[in-house]
Amino acid sequence: MTEIIKKKLSDSPAARWTALLIVSCTMMFGYFFTDVMSPLEPLLTASAQDGGLGWTSDEYGFFSGSYGFFNVFLLLLFFGGVILDKFGIRFTGVLSTALMFGGALIKWYAVGHDFAGVVTLPLGIGTYHTQVLVACLGFAIYGVGCEIAGITVSKVIVKWFTGHELALAMGLQVALARIGTAAALAFALPFAKAMGAASASVGLGAAMLCIGMVSFIVYTVMDRKEDAAAAAADSEPEEGFKFSDLKTLFTNKGFWYIAILCLMFYAGVFPFLKFATKLMVFKYGVAENVAGLIPAMLPFGTIILTPLFGGIYDKKGKGATLMIIGSVLLTIVHAVFALPVSSWVLAIAVMVVLGVAFGLVPSAMWPSVPKIIPMKLLGTAYAVIFYIQNIGLSLVPIMIGKVNQANTGADGVIDYTQTMIIFACFGVIAVVIALLLKAEDAKKGYGLEKANVSK
Repeated sequence: MTEIIKKKLSDSPAARWTALLIVSCTMMFGYFFTDVMSPLEPLLTASAQDGGLGWTSDEYGFFSGSYGFFNVFLLLLFFGGVILDKFGIRFTGVLSTALMFGGALIKWYAVGHDFAGVVTLPLGIGTYHTQVLVACLGFAIYGVGCEIAGITVSKVIVKWFTGHELALAMGLQVALARIGTAAALAFALPFAKAMGAASASVGLGAAMLCIGMVSFIVYTVMDRKEDAAAAAADSEPEEGFKFSDLKTLFTNKGFWYIAILCLMFYAGVFPFLKFATKLMVFKYGVAENVAGLIPAMLPFGTIILTPLFGGIYDKKGKGATLMIIGSVLLTIVHAVFALPVSSWVLAIAVMVVLGVAFGLVPSAMWPSVPKIIPMKLLGTAYAVIFYIQNIGLSLVPIMIGKVNQANTGADGVIDYTQTMIIFACFGVIAVVIALLLKAEDAKKGYGLEKANVSK
């Protein structure tokens, strides 16, 4: 009996997989809401006479980028990481899920109501409809919550799975998140059309976030028991966070390689998905009501591939190598999309390859961070990586929206060649950084090429 008491709760496979399932559901609902507007672009940019909201491509790109505005320009994500390391998982998780739900409600209200007039933003940013800016406010607040929730869940998984199936657990969490993305891409537009309003899909996403917030509150009960069990097992207590420790983080070259790789790789994926539905309509001639199904193949593919590659990393290692291969595939995919070929069959084939890339890199990248950074700084480390990633998630859609606007013909059709070349360049940079990371691992002995599971 005494021996059982001294075991940590995370030593029980049933307990740690249950904890993973709960927090993964929270993020799955979050990823649904993040991408729920992506397939709605044709509806948002249609004229009021055609049942749309009359947004321009520039306004849609600005809205898409607003997700990371507060995270990037107000440094809220960085401070979220510090809060996580200082005040713990339970406080930070509840705070972040509440921000997600609150921001979602504002965005839902904005999309479902008319707002008179336009607003000209300073510094030559542009002039946008009031409705767009209110929606941006809600999306930016939601983005703060979602990104802080993401780093919190990452630390949750490291806490429960270190020494166990860490990469597999992270892969499964990503897989469930991709189910949310896939559901949004595949069903948001048909649902909105069936309900007669774009706000219907946004409202559905907000309801899911409410469930996700409750799910995380349930998890906090398990987290408290895990801490109590760890204390009873006489585990060595985690050293407290100190601001002076940040020097260790910011002078770590391997950490910066992963951060920049994250920026370049995700800049070539998530912003692309926000424009992919319209790409399928204009370049590949896919019917508008099913165009979202082709981009939806990407997250559906990673549902299987990310845990698969994570399991390989756990047992065989080769994390840096997996990141290199995934970055190469990303580059090839966007280069093919830039070619003057309009076959929808090719579009599907290339999207499958992108799914492989999207399974490879995250499955190896996220479990590699704890090998480079100590647990006491892990929240801040993930926060800085997510912060840098948010720079891409904010600025790239704005840039792509303006590029698409400039390449729109008199007939309203967009030439996507320049857009896809930009995405391919992100892939090339990702390949170079992944190679540098592998060289740094060989020099410093981080163990990125070694297995995660303790023998």
